[in-house]
Amino acid sequence: MPAKKASTSTEDGHRLVIVESPAKAKTIAGYLGRGYVVESSVGHIRDLPGGAAEVPAKYKKEPWARLGVNVDEGFAPLYVVPRDKKPTLKRLKDLMSDAGAVYLATDEDREGEAIAWHLLDELKPTVPVHRMVFHEITPEAITQAVSNPRQINDHLVDAQETRRILDRLYGYEVSPVLWKKVMPKLSAGRVQSVATRMVVDRERERIAFRTAGYWDIVAELDAGESKDPRAVTVRLVNLDGRRVAQGRDFASDGNLREASRDVVVHLDRARAEALQGALADSTFTVRGVESKPYRRSPYAPFRTTTMQQEAARKLGFGAARTMSLAQRLYENGHITYMRTDSVTLSETAVSAARTQVRQLFGQDYLPDKPRVYQSKVKNAQEAHEAIRPSGDRFRTPAETGLRGDEFRLYELIWMRTVASQMRDAEGRSVTLRVGARAATGEDAEFTASGKVITFHGFLKAYVEGVDDASTETDSAERRLPDVVEGDQLAATRLEAAGHETKPPARYTEATLVRELEEREIGRPSTYATILGTILGRGYIYKKGQALVPTWVAFAVVRLLEQHFAHLVDYNFTASMEDALDEIARGGSNMETWLARFYFGDGGDASGANGGTANGGTSNGHGSNGHGHAEEGLKYLVTELGEIDAREISTFPILDRDGGSESDSGIVVRVGRYGPYVEDPDGNRANVPDDLPPDELTVERAKELLSQPAGVERELGVHPDNGLPIVAKAGRYGPYVTEVLPEDAPKNAKPHTASLFKSMNLDTVTFDEAVRLLSLPRSLGADPDGGEEIVALNGRYGPYVKKGTDSRSLGSEEELFTITLDAAVELFKQPKARGRRAATAPLRELGEDPETGNPVVVKDGRFGPYVTDGETNATLRKDDDVESITLDRAADLLAEKRAKGPAPKRTAKKTTKKAAAKKSPAKKAASKTTAKATTATKTAAKKTTAKKTAAKKATAKKS
Repeated sequence: MPAKKASTSTEDGHRLVIVESPAKAKTIAGYLGRGYVVESSVGHIRDLPGGAAEVPAKYKKEPWARLGVNVDEGFAPLYVVPRDKKPTLKRLKDLMSDAGAVYLATDEDREGEAIAWHLLDELKPTVPVHRMVFHEITPEAITQAVSNPRQINDHLVDAQETRRILDRLYGYEVSPVLWKKVMPKLSAGRVQSVATRMVVDRERERIAFRTAGYWDIVAELDAGESKDPRAVTVRLVNLDGRRVAQGRDFASDGNLREASRDVVVHLDRARAEALQGALADSTFTVRGVESKPYRRSPYAPFRTTTMQQEAARKLGFGAARTMSLAQRLYENGHITYMRTDSVTLSETAVSAARTQVRQLFGQDYLPDKPRVYQSKVKNAQEAHEAIRPSGDRFRTPAETGLRGDEFRLYELIWMRTVASQMRDAEGRSVTLRVGARAATGEDAEFTASGKVITFHGFLKAYVEGVDDASTETDSAERRLPDVVEGDQLAATRLEAAGHETKPPARYTEATLVRELEEREIGRPSTYATILGTILGRGYIYKKGQALVPTWVAFAVVRLLEQHFAHLVDYNFTASMEDALDEIARGGSNMETWLARFYFGDGGDASGANGGTANGGTSNGHGSNGHGHAEEGLKYLVTELGEIDAREISTFPILDRDGGSESDSGIVVRVGRYGPYVEDPDGNRANVPDDLPPDELTVERAKELLSQPAGVERELGVHPDNGLPIVAKAGRYGPYVTEVLPEDAPKNAKPHTASLFKSMNLDTVTFDEAVRLLSLPRSLGADPDGGEEIVALNGRYGPYVKKGTDSRSLGSEEELFTITLDAAVELFKQPKARGRRAATAPLRELGEDPETGNPVVVKDGRFGPYVTDGETNATLRKDDDVESITLDRAADLLAEKRAKGPAPKRTAKKTTKKAAAKKSPAKKAASKTTAKATTATKTAAKKTTAKKTAAKKATAKKS
């Protein structure tokens, strides 16, 4: 369409502004006023097929259809509009029909740029199209964005598309291997698998760790009445000129490090107590006082990861909850965009922060010049500012009208931003050295350190939290007596103190986020989603704030390390991120890089020469470190060879007695239904869900094996189907079940029945088990309606069922004795409690900080869960109904909201019917595929018709 004609149409209709979320649309609509219609796309409008049912019929027989990516034709993606997005798309098209211009106002990052491009390509506007960007939602920012639109950035779109295709290839090719060799319904991912490996590696370190004991002496000295403070506590650091061993001198095997063996003295209890006695009558003399100036500069304003870490330390929020709250604050105009690597502030923001410093703390706390911060994050996306309060004047938390956790997070962001423009904290640090001669002739030297802050500066507004409770914060002060060299001090207390080394701490969400960022693995904006995924998949669980890996995670990581080594290599994963950032800058070709990753150094299916998967040379991370380059993903999954599933999932429990290791003969295995321990005689016991791997010692394993409740008892062979029957303990109590053969289909499920309350796991008989497995029991058809009536046992007791109606039975034995006539009479009686869903909550926790709705704990079909009436979240392995807090419940609900609703399944019958009738939905999907995928697109022509069209449309119509 000619530019002149398009320009005229702008004056005739309204301006359609499209954003991602309804909340964002509501806020922006209030700022733009009349003449603008602001509508939400509710995230992505289209994506790669979510399953076989979404693949258009014309592509179903293609060898690449299951991937949704044509790997043989330039990695062309197959985009479809999901069924639940079709109403949204229709609504946007209807609004566009009488619009004079379209403004694509999605977020200014890779994901937002891709959403904008997909909207443009799917809507195909015939009116001018503008890319509208902003990093805060204020009247001024929105007005500025409308007045200064730009074009869609194809490099950012390419970068997002490359990530999406890469993650699809990784997940869809590797995950099936896990299903076959470890357990169904597992998943692998470019970042999630590496994050899981990090948590597993830390647990391996804890399992291998051996505690070392060491001793020193603590003395409390009196400096005299004239000193304030009068007392000082010092610790022994040197003995006869040699340093006394501390925790840092020991290796993880419990022995002194080689570098420390000749330079330290290792005190045991006997020698420490002897030295304590020899020092009892000694005189302690000050040998030195070293005083240095202390200065601490403010912390940089928040970026995504530092906000997540501090919210975890100070507020106890998980990453998903933090990001959910931040999203709401951003969409309602309280803070700037919350997904950013930048620590820079605009001149307006610096001015606003300095104004508040002057108003709230005084001129003395304001530095002469504004502070400027530079990002230390490699490949940082500097398109946005740091996370800060929005506007050119910062509202104090009290002025926002916010409540609950939104208030707390805003306050944290506000304080951090204001503090970043304040003066340094100043003071003095002092080190005191005190010596004494023991009665046995040994020379002992003690030290103490102190710190006094003379000007608090930014610490008046904000003090950063710490991950280790034993670490002091920056604002901590320790005052020492004002003594000088030569002063003599009297000992009022001497104590020999014993210590033990500790294993490395498990990761928390905060420390794992920090580690991922330091290793340059993944993008900070995705860490909350990654954490949600590995928690949701059962790879890790929370024990308090600590992240504990499951045995399933151990099996998955072992398989990946042995057969996909470089895909979970930390350096290789970081180098992939470098290559993806290079694509975002336009310095690398998307298709070339994907070909190297998928097909290997050949670069394509034909084996043509290419580089390495990191887009560089055959050196560095693109090789395996042994002088030859890596094979592609396709080769790895097709040339796996034999994988011993039993060996992958078997872990010996070593007997570590007296510092030596030996094979105890007991192993832990990951079975179809979870982990269990097994001894050489074949006895088995389930491993409790809440038992961390490093606590599964030989002694604990023997304890489990000795407990009848944990043993799997073989009862016999079912007379009808020949399958073995076993009795075992489960999460919801003891039960009997059939044991399926190893070659059973993965979707096959064994027949299972809970034991009656009158039965016991170690006494249940074979006949009783067969009787239990005969349930549910059909009683016959209802004489009135013809519906079948069955008797069955459920989590809430025995009952009879007819269609969707049910009635409880008085006892479990009635399951075998009740007759059809008795059941019919029972259904004629009204239900005692009405609808089953109206069961009383187990606990009431308070109001949800996000929705304001009451949060309760309920017991559901699949176990206890928390709900606010809108969102349900199942309790995790380490959550207990009686001890779960409101904060933990809100965290679970926030994670569930972040994942979004589960995709709706379409019945096969309906799908076939739709295909037969060639419904509009199917036609739309096919049309989308045709225009978005271009099966004939070649690798040589990366500038496909779809992107060229989008770019031209934006360029001509803006």
